[in-house]
Amino acid sequence: MTLAPRAVIVHRRTELQELIDRHGTRGQAEFFLASRGRRIDEVDHSHQLVQAAITAVAAAIPGSWRRGTVERADLPRFLFEPDDIIVVVGQDGLVANVAKYLDGQNVVGINADPARNPGVLVPHLPGAAVALLKAAARPSPAVSPLAMVAAHTDDGQDLLALNEIYIGSPSHQTARYTITLPSQVTEAQASSGIIVATGTGATGWCRSAWLERHSTLRLPQPPDQRLAWFVREAWPSPATGTACTEGEVAAGQQLSLTAAADQLVLFGDGVETDAVALSWGQTVSVGIASRTLNLLS
Repeated sequence: MTLAPRAVIVHRRTELQELIDRHGTRGQAEFFLASRGRRIDEVDHSHQLVQAAITAVAAAIPGSWRRGTVERADLPRFLFEPDDIIVVVGQDGLVANVAKYLDGQNVVGINADPARNPGVLVPHLPGAAVALLKAAARPSPAVSPLAMVAAHTDDGQDLLALNEIYIGSPSHQTARYTITLPSQVTEAQASSGIIVATGTGATGWCRSAWLERHSTLRLPQPPDQRLAWFVREAWPSPATGTACTEGEVAAGQQLSLTAAADQLVLFGDGVETDAVALSWGQTVSVGIASRTLNLLS
C-alpha cells in the first residue's frame, strides 16, 4: 500500500514568542521593549503574520495527506522521510537552516512577511499554498536545484551548508593554517578565516568580501556547480603569505586547509553552535556537495 504524501511545515519561533519566553509574560516583554524605545505592536504584527501564514499552509494541505510540523530548534532531532514535501514558512535563512537535513526532498518557500523578507529562498505568498502543494506532489515538478557546499575532515567529520562554510578561529581572531588550492599550490597563512560560498551564499557574506576588495572573480549563481572562496584579512609576515586569497572551486575539485594552531572551527550558514573542530595538523577539504536543495520554482 502506497502511503499518502506527507507535508512537513518548518517554522521558527517568532520574536514575540522568544521575548515572552525570556521575560515570562507579554506585559513584561512590552515593558522591556519600551525601555529600549520599541513598541510591542510591531513585534506582535510580525508574529500575527507568521501565525496566519502557518495557518494558511496547514489549511492548504489536502485532508488525505499526512502532515508534520517542526520548529527550527528541533531540526536535528526530526526524521524527514525521502518523499516528504517540505514547506518552509518564514525567512530566507530558515531554508538554509533546514537544507543540510534534507536529501532530495522538494522544498516550498513561503514568505510570511514580504515587507521585511527579501524572499530569495521563500518566494511564494501563503495564498499560493494550495497550488504549490499540488505542484510539488506531481512527478518531476519544476524545481531549482541549488548547489550546496560540503566539508570533510581527515578524521571523518562532515559538514554541509547551503550558503557558505567558514573556517577559522572560534573567537574570530587570527587563524593559522596552510591552504592548498585545487591546483595544489600551497601557502602558509594567518588570517581572520576563510569563507567558501555557493551561488546562493554569493549574495551575502561572500559578496561583502568580494565588494570590499574590488575582486574581478566571477561569483557563482545558485545552481552553478562551483564555489567561490575568500581569505579574510590575510596577514603578511616572514612565515605567512598573502598570494592566495581568493579563487573558485569547480565540481570535482577540493580546497584544503591544514590547521597550524591548537583549535580552528568550521561551521555552515552562520550556525556556530553546530561547529566542527580542527586540531593542530588536521586537514579539512571543501568542495561542491553531492546533493542539492530542490526549491520549487
